[in-house]
Amino acid sequence: MRSLLEKVRGRNLDRWLPGYARDLGRKLRRPKHDGPRHLLFALCDHYEPLWGKVDDAQGSERVKAWHEGYPRLTSGYRDADGRPPRHSFFFPGEEYRPYFLDALADLARKDLGEVEVHLHHDGDTAATLAPKLERTIADFAQHGHLSRDAAGHLRWAFIHGNWALANPRSDGKWCGVDDELPLLHRLGCYADFTFPSAPDECQPNVVNQIYWPTGDLAAKRCYETGTRARVGEVMTDRLLLVQGPLALARRPGKLSMRIEGAAITATDPASPARVRTWTNQAIHVEGRPEWVFAKLHTHGAPEREARSLLGDGGRALHETLTTKYNDGQKWVLHYVTAREMFNIAIAAMEGKSGNPGDYRDHVLAPPPVATSR
Repeated sequence: MRSLLEKVRGRNLDRWLPGYARDLGRKLRRPKHDGPRHLLFALCDHYEPLWGKVDDAQGSERVKAWHEGYPRLTSGYRDADGRPPRHSFFFPGEEYRPYFLDALADLARKDLGEVEVHLHHDGDTAATLAPKLERTIADFAQHGHLSRDAAGHLRWAFIHGNWALANPRSDGKWCGVDDELPLLHRLGCYADFTFPSAPDECQPNVVNQIYWPTGDLAAKRCYETGTRARVGEVMTDRLLLVQGPLALARRPGKLSMRIEGAAITATDPASPARVRTWTNQAIHVEGRPEWVFAKLHTHGAPEREARSLLGDGGRALHETLTTKYNDGQKWVLHYVTAREMFNIAIAAMEGKSGNPGDYRDHVLAPPPVATSR
């Protein structure tokens, strides 16, 4: 028994299994949906060209690989709306180089993706973190990235470096800012896409949800409590938390189980079995179960990951999506960016129905670079 408890705690299963069990119970009680379901698929890349502390020259080669390789990969795939796969490049502000952002701007002009905000930081307070974010936002905007709201304010999505949103770690590393969520919202963040992070200790007990954080938003790990997004309720005084699928899944051909944490890697690429697990989690806005949100993540810049994502791994992913999840009878596929996923979630909360692809730009327009093509 002791060794089992140690294994559970060593993998941080105790942090999220209760929430996962509650989610399974909700799914069992949920009425079955008749008719086709719409799959909203977003691949959110923690895109770090300088990962591993490489020099700028190697970082440039990594960006060049995506600039040249992603159009080739996507040319043969289209969703139900005729759109190609769309990549969300969550770019680290601390790695800013003009060439990197210009190359990604060219992909955005080709309708192949958008850039959002990623940041690694440590030992900060709200006062020291704010200028880092403001500098990052200004840098990105110079290249036409990031959306603007109706009042002209820059709006952006966020993924926290090292998963450490709202200072969650027991050792206090990689953040320092308990009140990070209010700061992000004040500076223009509309949604956080950090989780899931299992088996990392930052993983919340809330699982497989789109939700609004509640309670004391200035508290450490404030994302542990929230209100599930539902039709008829939109909150404008806080950012939205958009989770990817998290599950325990059987390993193909084996009796043992694995943690399915929604990460696409070179050693664990997409497969029909994995895509089935993602969609089975049925993440949705309560009251709109036919719109299924699948937010996956990757670290696509390093060479090994890029070779897979731009090669056999990427082809396997999109072959599965376009052949098994776009028949118009059971499934209708929509490739979306993080911004578009947020827009569609808000549309659902406002009671919109029908084709979710119609609401890609519902409340936040595309960034300027994407409208200049």
